Amino acid sequence: MIRSMTAFAACERAATGGSLACELRAVNHRFHELSVRAPEELRAIEPALRERVAQKVSRGKVDLVLRFRPNAGGRAELKVNEPLLDQLSDLATRAHSRFPGLRTDFIELMRFPGVVEEDALDQAGLQAEALALLDTTLAEFVASREREGAKLAAVMRERIDGIERITAQVKQWLPEIRVALRAKLETKLADLKLPLEPGRLEQEVVLNLQKIDVDEELDRLASHVSEARRVLGLPEAVGRRLDFLMQEFNREANTLGSKSVDSRTTQAAVELKVLIEQLREQVQNLE
Repeated sequence: MIRSMTAFAACERAATGGSLACELRAVNHRFHELSVRAPEELRAIEPALRERVAQKVSRGKVDLVLRFRPNAGGRAELKVNEPLLDQLSDLATRAHSRFPGLRTDFIELMRFPGVVEEDALDQAGLQAEALALLDTTLAEFVASREREGAKLAAVMRERIDGIERITAQVKQWLPEIRVALRAKLETKLADLKLPLEPGRLEQEVVLNLQKIDVDEELDRLASHVSEARRVLGLPEAVGRRLDFLMQEFNREANTLGSKSVDSRTTQAAVELKVLIEQLREQVQNLE
C-alpha cells in the first residue's frame, strides 16, 4: 500500500478523572523519527506509545502529543483519615492534661502526614485509555496517509507510462537513425575523394554505430518501468526502494542523451529526465 509521509490526525475522549486528547502529525524525513509529548500522568507508558507508533509508521518525522485535562477545574476530592485524626486528638487531650499551657493548632493538626488524603487517580485505567485513544488516532493517521498515497501513486503511474511511451518511440527511430548515420558517413568519405581500403567503410560504420548503440539503455529503462509498477503494488513501505530506482532511471536517461546523434533522441532524453525528476519529487513524499 502506497502511503504518503505527511499526515495529521487528532482524537479526543472522556477518560478517568478528566478527558484525553491525542494528536499525530508527520512530515517528510529520510528515516523514522518520533517525538513524544505527554503529561506526567502518562510518562510511564512512553515506551509503549513509541512501540505502537513504530508498528504502523516506518518512515517520516512524527510528532505525538497527548494531553490530559482533569475534571472540575483539576481539583481532587479531599478525604479526612478519621481514625488517625481520633488518635491525634486523644494524644493532644492527654498532653493538655499534663501541660495545661499547651495549645493545639487545628491547622497544624490537619497538616500531619496522612490526616488529609486526596482521591488517588486511577493511573492504570488512565494509561490504558490513553493507549486505546492512540490506537484510534493511529488508525485515522494511517488512513490519511493511504488516501494521500493513492493520489501520489496515480500521478507516478502517469509519469511511468510517459517514460514507457518515450522509450518505445526511441526504439522505433533507431533503424532510421542507423541508416541516416551510414549515409552521412558515406557522404563525408566521398567528399574526401580518397581511395578506401576494402572494408574500411564497414569498419567506420560499425565503430560509429557502437558509439551510439542505446539498445541496452532502452532495455534497462523498460526493465525499470516494469520494476516500478511492481513496487507500487507491494503492501509494505516502498519509498526507499523507489528512491534507489529513480537513480537508475536517471542514469539510463543521461547515457541516452550522451550517445544521441539525432535531434529526436536528444529531445527524448530531455523529456525522460523531466518525467524522472517529477517522479523523484513524488517519491520523496512516500513512506
